[in-house]
Amino acid sequence: MAVEPWKFHKFGGSSLFDAACFRRVADIIKSQPAARVGVVVSAMGGMTDRLLQLTELAAKDDKQYEQELKALGDRYAAAADELLSTESRPGVIDQWLQDARDLTDMLRAVADTQTATQRSRDQVAGFGELWSTRLLAAYLGETLPDQRGGRWLDARDILTVRHGELGPAVNWPVSQRKFDQQIGNFEQGVVVITGFIAVDEEDCHTTLGRNGSDFSAAIFAALAGADELTIWTDVDGVMSGDPNRVPDAQIIDALSYNEALELAYFGAKVIHPQTLGPAIDNDITVLIRNTFAPDRPGSRIGATIEVGNSVKGITAIDRMALVNLEGTGMIGVPGTADRLFAALKQARVSVTLISQASSEHSICIAVPEELADKAKRVISGAFAEELKDGQIQRVDVTRAQSIIAVVGDNMAGAVGLAARFFSSLARAGINIRAIAQGSSERNISAVIDASESTRALRAVHSGFYLSTKTISIGVIGPGLVGGALLDQLHKQSEVLRDEFQIDLRVRAIGRSKAMIMDDRRIELADWRAAMEKSEQAFDLQKFVEHVDADHLPHAAIIDCTSNNEVAGQYANWLERGIHVVTPNKKAFSGSLAAYQALRVAARRGSAHYMYETTVGAALPIISTIRDLINTGDKVRSITGIFSGTLAYLFNVYDATKPFSEIVREAKSSGYTEPDPRDDLSGMDVARKLTILARELGLSLDIGGFPVQNLIPEKLRDAPVDEFLSGLADYDTEMESQFIAAREQGKVLRYVATLNDKGEAAVGLQMIPTDNPLANINLTDNIVQFVTDRYAQNPLVVQGPGAGPEVTAGGVFGDLLRLAAYLKGND
Repeated sequence: MAVEPWKFHKFGGSSLFDAACFRRVADIIKSQPAARVGVVVSAMGGMTDRLLQLTELAAKDDKQYEQELKALGDRYAAAADELLSTESRPGVIDQWLQDARDLTDMLRAVADTQTATQRSRDQVAGFGELWSTRLLAAYLGETLPDQRGGRWLDARDILTVRHGELGPAVNWPVSQRKFDQQIGNFEQGVVVITGFIAVDEEDCHTTLGRNGSDFSAAIFAALAGADELTIWTDVDGVMSGDPNRVPDAQIIDALSYNEALELAYFGAKVIHPQTLGPAIDNDITVLIRNTFAPDRPGSRIGATIEVGNSVKGITAIDRMALVNLEGTGMIGVPGTADRLFAALKQARVSVTLISQASSEHSICIAVPEELADKAKRVISGAFAEELKDGQIQRVDVTRAQSIIAVVGDNMAGAVGLAARFFSSLARAGINIRAIAQGSSERNISAVIDASESTRALRAVHSGFYLSTKTISIGVIGPGLVGGALLDQLHKQSEVLRDEFQIDLRVRAIGRSKAMIMDDRRIELADWRAAMEKSEQAFDLQKFVEHVDADHLPHAAIIDCTSNNEVAGQYANWLERGIHVVTPNKKAFSGSLAAYQALRVAARRGSAHYMYETTVGAALPIISTIRDLINTGDKVRSITGIFSGTLAYLFNVYDATKPFSEIVREAKSSGYTEPDPRDDLSGMDVARKLTILARELGLSLDIGGFPVQNLIPEKLRDAPVDEFLSGLADYDTEMESQFIAAREQGKVLRYVATLNDKGEAAVGLQMIPTDNPLANINLTDNIVQFVTDRYAQNPLVVQGPGAGPEVTAGGVFGDLLRLAAYLKGND
């Protein structure tokens, strides 16, 4: 009967820091159903560094190393006391004491010579793996059922390597023979193997270098013929970007060996490129999983993967420099590149990226910044004669550079990926200094200034990983309308995200005295409580900087105030590329010059400004005008009731109650502004009519047409209470107008009129009872459009034109229209 393949696991670092971590590892091993399980273990967290510190102290003949070694022993004994029974604990501690005596002898020898050779450092550093594996093996021996666990294996008895220019190379025939001799007939159970350590071809103790335990695990998985290796870390898997720099980094479910190699080379620290060598050669699937969240699937690395995102990851190498060799004498001359790289090889300067102009006029390379001066010196030396004769003009160094790379197997042949990469950088305002792409199309790299590295990572990541309808949102003015909008967003955002891929992220909320911000998104379920608790003073500049995030594709500010100062910032925001959504009429009805500046700013910043709700709340009034004009119709006139408050007052007023009493009742019922004069002045209606005129292309300004003010002149500057009581003195005037209208079979309505000649007026009119403007519900707005198409039978738009929920719904609709436009643009 065939024995099923081995399954290998590697643990180390923070996965093995204390007794609790050992228990967690044991629980993971217990859950493995495989008959044969190999467990490769590195030292307990921080142990290797502390052991190497012992050699440094000994080399200085500092007796403190003795106390430091005792402290390591105390830590180890404490873990053993907590994990092991009284039967097995003495054996583990006795082994440690013997190791401590051997280690002390080594350190004394170092102290005598005051020199720590690499061999002595390797010997000292390797004790950490011996201690952790013995402890884990003993613990598994006590906790695993059916005698499955507990076998301990010293890698030095099997693994033989030689050190060369490219690092440790495995002597596979020798190592395989030793492995087969040691555990070739092992059919069931768990074997715990030391990572990191090995022997060289002279049978002397050595190590595999930093990240050596991962490499050890891959080697032993290959020796055992395993089909799977799981590397347990403290992260959920390979990420699409560095989560410390890219807030929206995601776990990559599956990636190929080549993709993993590229990402590892470019700084993804979860896996070391060396580790993948044995896995690739032996077709071993590698899993990256989180020790502290073993229920999560992690990332799967293999020879073949399911097709997913074309781009698997965005990563960066920082602290780079560009060295540029430039000269007309290079054109058409064979061997120039060979001379360049031969000189660099001889000087042991590693080249990370190469970019050459097709004209052969220049060759640009990226090298680690600390090698830049050396690279310039050796290149200048190699081309000294050409520099002297002017055939080579210069050898330049540009410091403080970073390489940004996008990686993915499925990039090959995919149209538009390079364009998206470069356009993402361009939108973020980032200049590219050099570009490189291999013929495999698996990697596209760009060199940029290091100061822009994080911004570039975020911008490119958002370009590939986030929906084009992901919008960073800031809401200013969470009052009645703004508060209702936030509640609506909370209720609907999950549905929009899941069903329509519209990701509306409210990341900042601000009012006059306070604001709240969040890097990802504000929890809208309790935004009111968060605002009440906030001690952060409102700062408009900080607010805008936060909303306009580099790592999100789009930013929008929703202004739910009626504040002139906030409206005055729209042009700056639009020119910056921030979209504006607002019911605030101030900006769009201000001076004509300011309005025209808004339009110019929006074009420059490629931003949208959405203001449907400035006229008629959620009614489609502005959009109706645009549709008529865009389809070739000509609007001849607009007549309408644009104030829900004034509509209510003249719907209710029938002269049986004084007009002043109707106003007071409307105020107490919330149908007017806190100061009813804001409605009765007619300026709100005048602003709306100005906005509509400008939609028709008319150069209309407030002050350029008559506006009837219903506030008696003597009461216009009085306190609110004095105004309300004093209004009764003018009731007879309103009553006489009402009676006059009734006698003519008409009703009073506060109406705005506009024609295509630019003639406009706002004020009370007597309207025939068969006119649509005479037959509206309490707070309705109504608009009549007379156009070439709708000449005999005007187009009428009617409905609620006020109220927080209605207006908020209109703003929400504008936001969704913005998301649709953004998708179309991309």
